[in-house]
Amino acid sequence: MKKIGMLGGMSWESTSTYYKLLNEEIKNRLGGLHSAKIILSSVDFEEIEKLQHLGLWDETAKILSNEAKAVENANADFLIICTNTMHKVASNIEQNISIPILHIADTTGNELVKDGIKKVALLGTKFTMLEDFYKNRIEDNFDIEVVVPNEKEQDIIHEVIYKELCLGKVNKQSKNEYLKIIERLEKEDEVQGVILGCTEIDMLVQQDSVSIPIYDTTNLHVLSAVDFALIN
Repeated sequence: MKKIGMLGGMSWESTSTYYKLLNEEIKNRLGGLHSAKIILSSVDFEEIEKLQHLGLWDETAKILSNEAKAVENANADFLIICTNTMHKVASNIEQNISIPILHIADTTGNELVKDGIKKVALLGTKFTMLEDFYKNRIEDNFDIEVVVPNEKEQDIIHEVIYKELCLGKVNKQSKNEYLKIIERLEKEDEVQGVILGCTEIDMLVQQDSVSIPIYDTTNLHVLSAVDFALIN
């Protein structure tokens, strides 16, 4: 079994989900008392969040690159960045380490292709929805059209992520807002599925709440990491 490197803490709520799912999936596949071999570096999200909203992405890249090096030096065989948004600096991190990074958008794109999805909605932080680092990777590498919510909807989604979900708060009213947005995207933009492009959103929205397929990036990332860890 390869040793999985995790770059987490953004937020710790979603990182704890990663840790739990990784170990459960290893146990499911191998049985007995098996658990995942993991090296985890968990950052202080307060520091990262301030830099994000100031647009100081080079500073975030430096912090995460240093943490990624520490994970590599602890003998991890590969790295997963346990957040969608900070894949914005994945290429910067990649330049500073020699172990591979499993990109969360690639694991999602592969699943979309497998399901024959050609047009998909992307929910996430405003950074993920507005900028090209995630959308373009899906569109260019997998030939899938990516649609994002309108400006008002983006504000709602972003605020709920940072002011509620990252703090472990699950609000019924916020869930209803998200479901309204998904319903509109399905009816007006004719999307065939929805990417939960923030690792906290699965705390709020599950498949049984909507009529079109949901692509939970956390779960897909975990499955890809376990696949890679168990390749001989």
